[in-house]
Amino acid sequence: MSEPISLYDKIGGAEKVRQLVEAFYPRVQAHPLLKPLFPEDIEPVMEKQYLFLTQFLGGPPLYTEKRGHPMLRARHLPFPITPARANAWLQCMEQALNEVGITGPERDAIWGRLVIAAHHMVNQPEPFSE
Repeated sequence: MSEPISLYDKIGGAEKVRQLVEAFYPRVQAHPLLKPLFPEDIEPVMEKQYLFLTQFLGGPPLYTEKRGHPMLRARHLPFPITPARANAWLQCMEQALNEVGITGPERDAIWGRLVIAAHHMVNQPEPFSE
């Protein structure tokens, strides 16, 4: 019996994950809710995201090999992540998925996992405003 094919392989592996990261971060840097959370030099963040998404989608465990267990929520606790910011992140990712042409059941599976992950990162309510 053969191993099931991972989402990573189904979408095109390393090349497609790299394209996704490169389509995603310009959107993040341009988004008024997200830009303040990220450093000016986005390259190290992009590399971490590439490592993480590779592993998250069933590819080689690059993130764990280089940085240890992902511990997503713990690593994001220093940043004020509100529901609006999680939704903004998802909006940027949706646009990036569109740009790089990830479609069909693979996209649906990836999207479902990303929605869960994004909402799991929320660590603050929206600021109160009158």
